[in-house]
Amino acid sequence: MSVYELQRGRVPLLISLPHVGTDIPRALADSLVPRALASEDTDWHLARLYRPLAEALGASLIVARYSRYVVDLNRPPDDQPLYPGASGGTGLVPTRFFSSEPLYRDGAEPDAAAVAERRTAYWQPYHDALAAELARLRAAHGRALLFDGHSIRSELPWLFEGQLPALNLGTADGASCDPAITRRLGAVLAAQAAYSQVVNGRFKGGYITRHYGQPGRGVHAVQLEMCQRCYMDEARDPREAYDEAAAARVAPLLEQLLKEMLAC
Repeated sequence: MSVYELQRGRVPLLISLPHVGTDIPRALADSLVPRALASEDTDWHLARLYRPLAEALGASLIVARYSRYVVDLNRPPDDQPLYPGASGGTGLVPTRFFSSEPLYRDGAEPDAAAVAERRTAYWQPYHDALAAELARLRAAHGRALLFDGHSIRSELPWLFEGQLPALNLGTADGASCDPAITRRLGAVLAAQAAYSQVVNGRFKGGYITRHYGQPGRGVHAVQLEMCQRCYMDEARDPREAYDEAAAARVAPLLEQLLKEMLAC
């Protein structure tokens, strides 16, 4: 079975959702602690939130199938840290929960060969498809726009101090897209008062944004890290925590960001 789902659109925008997957191959399950099988650090329900927006706008959508515990699609293939010197953090093949406890049973952590195997089997196909779709959009429209969507719990003491801003826009400090895109998306966020926001704060964009965002070649990429309180009840089991009313409030703002990106 494919490691991703790809829906091709008619406009030069691709929405990437690399951390929404929850599947864990049976061959890997026995090496994980039982708690890990719930994939608690998933970007829960983002496909449910973004899919109607992609369909309404005619955007392409790529959605990951497998859990980030199998492999993290937003990390570089050489596993170099995205934020050198930052406390905590997870790698290409994570070995800890976001709360810092081990993901693997004692002695069952993946070795270098296992990491390489997962990179080939799960990481590479997603990136091959992402790159091919961006190339298709660029050939058809003269440019390609990549919106990398993520979500995260509002408070993760092992990784961050205090509560995160609700909306965190990253453009690799402006390197991953035309400066006008950073300004205009930042202006959309600044013009509303419902959600706290920051541009190129703690989240400057992961590997996908930094690698594929090449404005000199007509490919412009941004990442939006959204706190789950924007569309979920974080006090509930995340699998059942989608908040229809909250999602209905934030969806128009997400749509505005996507439309603004297309208009740039």
